[in-house]
Amino acid sequence: MTVKYTKEHEWVRVEGDVATVGITPHAAEQLGDVVFVELPDVGAAFERDADMAVVESVKAASDVYAPVSGEIVEANGAIVEDPAQVNADPAGGAWFVKMKLSNAGELGELMDEDAYKKLLESL
Repeated sequence: MTVKYTKEHEWVRVEGDVATVGITPHAAEQLGDVVFVELPDVGAAFERDADMAVVESVKAASDVYAPVSGEIVEANGAIVEDPAQVNADPAGGAWFVKMKLSNAGELGELMDEDAYKKLLESL
């Protein structure tokens, strides 16, 4: 299982040809208390870097971008019903969507954990 990161603070966990996507603990912390999540419909297709979801907190609203190209095969309705889960478990159970990859080569353009940690240190 491979985990990759984006500069916009999304994480991608890949198993086979399916990528699970969420926001990092850093992103959840910066947002503050999440009060609303809007996810795409199953079957929707996104190109890499396209606006894919919306997360709103008491501080701000933020887009979540598709870290890779693919088709949504599952959306996490639990975080729509209880957005606070995003703050409680951003790197685990509060994933946003699962996508069937359409271009696995894009994963090579994302950061590994060490590179992401260096990015956080530079902020």
